[in-house]
Amino acid sequence: MSEVTWQPTCTIKMLRQRAELLACVRSFFLARDVLEVETPLLCAATATDPYLSSVQVVVDGVRSELSAGKPAAMSGDLFYLQTSPEFAMKRLLAAGSGPIYQICKAFRNAERGRRHNPEFSMLEWYRPDFDEVMLMDEVEALLKLFLRFDRAERISYREVFATHLQIDPFTLDDPLLRELVQQTTGIRDGGFERDTHLELLFSHVIEPRLGLSAPCFVYDYPASQAALAEKRMVDDVEVGRRFELYIGGAEIANGYHELTNAEEQRARFLDDISQRRCEGLPVVPVDERLVAAIAAGLPVCSGVALGLDRLLMQVARANVIDEVISFPVEKA
Repeated sequence: MSEVTWQPTCTIKMLRQRAELLACVRSFFLARDVLEVETPLLCAATATDPYLSSVQVVVDGVRSELSAGKPAAMSGDLFYLQTSPEFAMKRLLAAGSGPIYQICKAFRNAERGRRHNPEFSMLEWYRPDFDEVMLMDEVEALLKLFLRFDRAERISYREVFATHLQIDPFTLDDPLLRELVQQTTGIRDGGFERDTHLELLFSHVIEPRLGLSAPCFVYDYPASQAALAEKRMVDDVEVGRRFELYIGGAEIANGYHELTNAEEQRARFLDDISQRRCEGLPVVPVDERLVAAIAAGLPVCSGVALGLDRLLMQVARANVIDEVISFPVEKA
């Protein structure tokens, strides 16, 4: 029998550094009167986003209220480990919680690599009456507790493509876009949609160049990439009111000026589900509780999810996520 490896992959010093980071985060929000909450990570519905893959779990002896039309096990029901606590936190906001934050585990299937572990630590918070610019200000203030920089860079999605690829991502025609993807990434067109081509350019060419000297916010993504964010017109194009934060060429956070229209939210969920069917991906149910909460009155707010493991990697100058977590999936 081979020797069993039981030791953690991070050092005890790193465990202390993680504990200090978490304590600092809690002090930051306590000083700003933001309430810490906990919500379930095991839920009957999950993110419909085709680019996210949830971990499925069968819970014996339980039947969810949302079971109608869902495949179920003989003795239990199908639940999901959440990719983020977003849906449940929005239900708290609709119930009148006021500003809230949560430090929790999140789960994403089929994600393992230098910066990825299927189970990871997330900080998520929501600010009623904040727009996305105000929330970027607060994210920057939090980052200054851990990283040394004078001012974070802010650049629109349109500007970042113009700077690094000399194109307009909103107007470049599809044939030229496909050709540019092949030239710059070596990936041949496999019948990809326009957003997939843009994402390939962003991830292969632009992302590694972002946040190298100071944190960098990219904002005003195409409306087709709005996800759960409101939309607005900027100059001649419709954009999603969202941002992503990059440090050292890695995405650290994703923020939205949140969508508050229940019917629009349902329509976006159904569009996601339709795309999942077309691509042969697992179909997940619409979170009817979230839709009902939005209809009841989700306050105007902005929210952001920040990867704590990735932030700690930047603070500790770690090369792989295994250096900042105790037991990655292979050793759990």
